[in-house]
Amino acid sequence: MSSSVTAAALRELHRLHSQLSDLRGRLDRGPKQITAHKGSVAQLEAALDAAKALSLDTRKAADRKQLDVKAQEDKIANWENQLNSAKSNKEYHTFQEQIAAARMAASVLEDETLELLGRIDETAAEVHRHEERLAAGQAELKKVETNVAANTEVLKAEVARLEADLAVAEKALPDDFKADYRRVVDRKGAEGLAPCEEGVCQGCGQSTTLQMQADLRASKPVFCKSCGVLLYLPE
Repeated sequence: MSSSVTAAALRELHRLHSQLSDLRGRLDRGPKQITAHKGSVAQLEAALDAAKALSLDTRKAADRKQLDVKAQEDKIANWENQLNSAKSNKEYHTFQEQIAAARMAASVLEDETLELLGRIDETAAEVHRHEERLAAGQAELKKVETNVAANTEVLKAEVARLEADLAVAEKALPDDFKADYRRVVDRKGAEGLAPCEEGVCQGCGQSTTLQMQADLRASKPVFCKSCGVLLYLPE
């Protein structure tokens, strides 16, 4: 190959490709960050809905228990009224047994009601905690969306500038070398170029031959025989 490509030109090309790769990666990460935060917010919303449902179910259960207590109290009052009109001792004792059983049932229901009323306060507090977490998650999402939107414009402008610089640098390459250069860059991107330091390819760590090192010093295009990258001498 008769082409002549200086190490400085290849270093500049590698720099431009590396910076472009980094900037494009940062552009790609922006939407992914937003998607990840939206997923987190969705999980927080689901957790809040579950906490609200539990709180509502607990309140409904407490209301049902209170109605059951009221029903027992009504029974007790009714039987107590009937005690005075009992027609026999047997009927009188029957009312007393029913009243005693109802009072025991009412006592159990009252304990269960008190427990549920306590749980209402606990579930309400849990709902409040989930609301705070959701608010914080939504605020963080908005912050990320704002930052990504602002950074995207800056990154796009920088990418456009570097792409223009890269086009100028590539245009200066020898015509009979451009096809080989384009082949390796299209396949490997920024990793298609690597310095050769002390006779070692920094792309794969393999040693180069003396002839390859001589060609590099003579500004001839050299590709690593092991990994195929375009080599250049460091400053």
